Amino acid sequence: MINIAVLGYGTIGSGVVEVLNTNRESITKRAGNELNVKYVLDRREFPGDPIMEKLVQDINIILDDPEIKIVVEVMGGVEPAFTFVKSALLKGKSVITSNKELVAKHGAELLKIAKEGEINFLFEASVGGGIPIIRPLNQSLTADEIVEITGILNGTTNYVLSKMSEEGLDFETALKNAQEMGYAERDPSADVEGHDSCRKIAILSSLAYGMQVDFEDIYTEGIENITDTDIKYAKAMDARIKLFATSVRGDDDQVYAMVAPMMIKANHPLYSVNDVFNGIFVEGNVIGDVMFYGSGAGKLPTASAVVADVVDAAKHMTKNIWTIWSSKKLVLTDINEVKHRFFIRVPNNLNGVLEEAKALLGEVEEVKAQGVEGEIGLLTCEIREESINEIKKRIPEILSVIRVRF
Repeated sequence: MINIAVLGYGTIGSGVVEVLNTNRESITKRAGNELNVKYVLDRREFPGDPIMEKLVQDINIILDDPEIKIVVEVMGGVEPAFTFVKSALLKGKSVITSNKELVAKHGAELLKIAKEGEINFLFEASVGGGIPIIRPLNQSLTADEIVEITGILNGTTNYVLSKMSEEGLDFETALKNAQEMGYAERDPSADVEGHDSCRKIAILSSLAYGMQVDFEDIYTEGIENITDTDIKYAKAMDARIKLFATSVRGDDDQVYAMVAPMMIKANHPLYSVNDVFNGIFVEGNVIGDVMFYGSGAGKLPTASAVVADVVDAAKHMTKNIWTIWSSKKLVLTDINEVKHRFFIRVPNNLNGVLEEAKALLGEVEEVKAQGVEGEIGLLTCEIREESINEIKKRIPEILSVIRVRF
């Protein structure tokens, strides 16, 4: 029997216990040993729940118990999660986490401690919820040089944009619907401003390129400024708007990363990823294009990924699962040097703004949308981010700028 402690009995923590109980027989076969939840750490109490028999409020009870071999951290946030996880690893206990903030900030350090102790720090559920992506990057795609990772990594923003596109809702109404459905938090800023996706692409980039990618260095733009008018223009071009988290390695081995809304057409692999679903597109220099798709969040899908890591740790009790993620920092390419096509909305009857925009942008394609008056859309050729920023400064009347991938 392998004893486990679960830190946090919220949505994911209770899901982990539920999955372990529901699929106990098959999990025991796959792990090669029975997995037993001995402790659950939480400050709250849960009257009537059988978990009360295992509930503790002092982390030291878990850390000092030699019978605990695996710790599952599903508390969220950086502290006290980091202190608890680091202490557990130093005590010789493998740790499984779904905590993207923790992994993005301290992943390299915690992996190093695990390697030195011949134990494991696993975090499959930290990026795609129930979508397997960490393990494929670590194992299945190790023969490839990763050229690009692009993902729809946040179900809340994908749901909002899907509803705006499918039902013609404005941003505020679509977001309110998401909150009522339980897909968005009361404070949705981490999702809609792109911070959640930013941390996830930082983790994937660190794994893909083997060096530390700091999420603070990644250019991040959310969807809070996307309007129903933008959606109308996208439809006029047979396109959709998605929040992309992207990491690309160029021919010169320089890497750029960004999170921003993108217009894409049906030939893009992520075009049909709608509602609360997530999708991750990976391009390798040998394998070519690979897609991962599924539920990126939710109690049981995320808990399933956590338990899969628990099984992996149980099968490697005295052997570290090698993960290449150095603490050496990867310096990203200056985002100003990156080129994109852009869709720009400008007034067509205000002091020659349209003419000035055309003069500065060079060759452009005009776009008109049904039901939109007093403005026009311009589709540019590939230009540098620095150039578009300069144009925005020179023409403050510009109504909207969205990057385009077609």
